[in-house]
Amino acid sequence: MVQLRIKQMRWLAFASISLLVLLVGLSARLFQLQVLQHEELRAQVERQTRQVMVLNPKRGEIRDTRGTVLATSLPVKTIIANPHLIGTNYLLVARALAPLLQTNETWLADRIMPRMRQVEEVFTNLVDGTNYLVKTNVSKPLQYVVLKHKVSMDTWLAITQAMSKLTPDWAKVGKLNSAQRTALGGLRLRSVGGLDDQIRFYPNHAIAAHVLGYVGVVETNTTMGKVIEMTGSGGIEAKFNGVLSGTRGWRETETDRSRRELVLYRERDVPARNGMNVVLTLDTRMQDVLEGAIGEAWRDLSPQVAGIAAVMMRPKTGQILAMASLPNFDPNLPLMDLESQRNRVIAFNAEPGSTFKVVTVSAALNEKVVDLKDTFFCELGKFSFAKHTLHDHGHYGNMTVEQIITKSSNIGAAKIGIKLGNEKLYEYIKAFGFGEKTGLPLMGEERGIVHSPKSAGWTAVTIAQIPMGQGISVTPIQMAAAICTIANGGKLMKPMLVQRIEDEQGRIVEEYHPQMVRQVISESAAHDMIQAMQTVITKEGTAVRAKLDNYTVAGKTGTAQKPNPAGGYYSDRYFSSFIGYLPAEDPEVCIGIWVDDPPKSQHFGGDAAAPYFKKVADKAAAYLNLRPSPATVGERAQTAMQSERKPTVRGTTLVNFSAND
Repeated sequence: MVQLRIKQMRWLAFASISLLVLLVGLSARLFQLQVLQHEELRAQVERQTRQVMVLNPKRGEIRDTRGTVLATSLPVKTIIANPHLIGTNYLLVARALAPLLQTNETWLADRIMPRMRQVEEVFTNLVDGTNYLVKTNVSKPLQYVVLKHKVSMDTWLAITQAMSKLTPDWAKVGKLNSAQRTALGGLRLRSVGGLDDQIRFYPNHAIAAHVLGYVGVVETNTTMGKVIEMTGSGGIEAKFNGVLSGTRGWRETETDRSRRELVLYRERDVPARNGMNVVLTLDTRMQDVLEGAIGEAWRDLSPQVAGIAAVMMRPKTGQILAMASLPNFDPNLPLMDLESQRNRVIAFNAEPGSTFKVVTVSAALNEKVVDLKDTFFCELGKFSFAKHTLHDHGHYGNMTVEQIITKSSNIGAAKIGIKLGNEKLYEYIKAFGFGEKTGLPLMGEERGIVHSPKSAGWTAVTIAQIPMGQGISVTPIQMAAAICTIANGGKLMKPMLVQRIEDEQGRIVEEYHPQMVRQVISESAAHDMIQAMQTVITKEGTAVRAKLDNYTVAGKTGTAQKPNPAGGYYSDRYFSSFIGYLPAEDPEVCIGIWVDDPPKSQHFGGDAAAPYFKKVADKAAAYLNLRPSPATVGERAQTAMQSERKPTVRGTTLVNFSAND
């Protein structure tokens, strides 16, 4: 009996000691978790149960001067699925959704097939209810996969309808139990979902593509995790990306184990601020007219032509009504080669050819070195200077300054430049804005190439080459701005493309106004230059094909041989152009067209560019409701009076019909 009692006491002591050891161990573990690792585990739990949800703003619109939307953002969905809820019905769901998602049925079935994944598990402390994280691999059903991004709302509606009509395989056996009904509801309602997203859309497709640019998608690491957002690439989309993008919002909230939000525990809810709208000076109708004309030129002059640039500006304000470049692209499908992305109006350097003669002659007129009636001997088409020979396309003798512009004499322009002198010519080249960016809010604008008289690039023959448009490289927008300066009484205006920034309610946040850069030449010198440029459009000039019936036009052709990298110039490759404005007596619109590599049979600016200027100018004048020029009205009346109709016999009486009848 005593031995039995001793044995029991030993077992009791052993049990007590074991329990004590267990309690000490548990206490030590709890001390470690609750005290030593408390902050670490709490942070880990918060990362599991607390969630910061990024709220993306809507990207602002780009509009033309009349409010026409050129770029906007449309709501779309990112399609997601829960393979765990789909269960054994993944083949059925894949068969229904593959045509709607325009994807392969086999790939989709594999994507939504139920599978397990390794995760970190959160446990609950039974003593005080505190959650803590134990870093251990736990197998969990896969409950989230992305099926497709940027799905239209129409497709999303079709997906929801298709899912609502699905009948799972196990539902065909007859009566459903509670678990099966729940699973059926989950399959239809929760197994496939859509997350809010947006897509950039350009309603007019390729119209003004080089001005607008396009957007790409980038992934950014933030304190709230990885954020996928749109960012501008090229054009206004890139230059005004910060304005258009808006500001992200966020929501700090708590979720349950199924990652569903517990709205009652939402702590912060900062709404996103949508992007601003950018309003351009472009007019979509004029843009369409300009692109239509150069598209016709592209077809007429192909297959040799390498590219075409065109711009339409208001000389008095510098506002750009249209800007176009070929080859072109559709920003809705921004997978294009680098050449298609180039905006040739601002990012293409070339020797301008004879259009540059107006700069030289304007400078000489302003310095009173010459007047329009002064005469220069043009050497019958061949002039030796500084060991180089200059040529004209005609065998011209004595020509007035005005005739030098009319006939576009290289030798006459060279002699005017020589008389003006190196320093003065360079001074006016810079004053007209060459060698500097115009400051348009577009990516990739080039400066051109202008050598100083003191640099190695300015040789002895340069003073004769530049006046005829060789030995200098300019962009089309620089040349157009220079011609507009003459049309505007000698005032150089900064080219203007953006009119204002507006918020969602249409309130003006920032407004831009025309800016005069400087007075380059006097009004009297500009008046004389306009007079000379009007003769270019006559039968004696180089651009008779630019003549309009109802408006006087002043302009200048350019036909520049392209430099050969091996030295000298190609004999059969040209950069041809025409820039003109109307009405000449009160210029309202200036239009320039540049053709890179026209066929040799049509290589003169008067043939490759002037006819397409006429097509644009006729429609622009009608659209802008320009008043017909008095000179053309008088000319038509005089022509009508001089061309009486032939007598018509009525019985035995002769009747004459005059213009007044």
